[in-house]
Amino acid sequence: MAPDMGMAVETVSGLIYGPSGKQLDVYRPAAASGPAPTVLLWHGLGPDERDVMEPLARTAAERGLLVLVPDWRSDAADGGRAHLLESLAYARKEAGGLGGEEDSYVLAGWSAGAGTALGVALRPEITDGWRPRAVVGVAGRYDLPARTTGTAPLTDLAAGRDPGVPVHLVHGSRDTVLDARCSRDLAETLRAAGHAVTLQEPETDHAGVIMTEYDPAADRCVPTTDEHAVRAGRLVAGVLAEAAGGGA
Repeated sequence: MAPDMGMAVETVSGLIYGPSGKQLDVYRPAAASGPAPTVLLWHGLGPDERDVMEPLARTAAERGLLVLVPDWRSDAADGGRAHLLESLAYARKEAGGLGGEEDSYVLAGWSAGAGTALGVALRPEITDGWRPRAVVGVAGRYDLPARTTGTAPLTDLAAGRDPGVPVHLVHGSRDTVLDARCSRDLAETLRAAGHAVTLQEPETDHAGVIMTEYDPAADRCVPTTDEHAVRAGRLVAGVLAEAAGGGA
């Protein structure tokens, strides 16, 4: 049964997830009757911007999901790889204790986090053979090296690699930062190889797809209540819920 919309959400902020000392935030339904389907959600290129994902993470938690949102730094010497893999390991080990399903979870990312998430599914050897339940890529680009693997997802696909799990893509049709063609190209490549993929293009922009807008003064995305962004964010939350098996 699909969870009720708008269920109360509780948050835990600033948990240390690994040797790097980086922090993550937890969003979860306040009155879950059992383990919640789990999502690990990676932010984009801006260093340590887990707060940017708060509107989407909260909306997803309202649908009954446990959502973990870690900081990571793209400007680290390794491009953020250690932070990302630490957060993966933490989610696999600790999700059960945080109220989520253990080990099996959806791996999702926005912008630079999207290709980074897909890379894990394409190269499971980096996680000792583990794959997520599904990958959700939001407003991503897939022809650049993934921060987790060092290889572009499209390059891995061209070499015959198989993500092995469903891939769900969402990309704003009015995105001027990364054109929606980035996700269309990936979807076409996956379909041509016989892999499971969905693509939705809500009428919003790069920031709006995660319920934010870009603030030039702050040089970061901040929450917004603009209708196009709220509608798009709810769509993404629904995709996360479907991918996690939590209903819509």
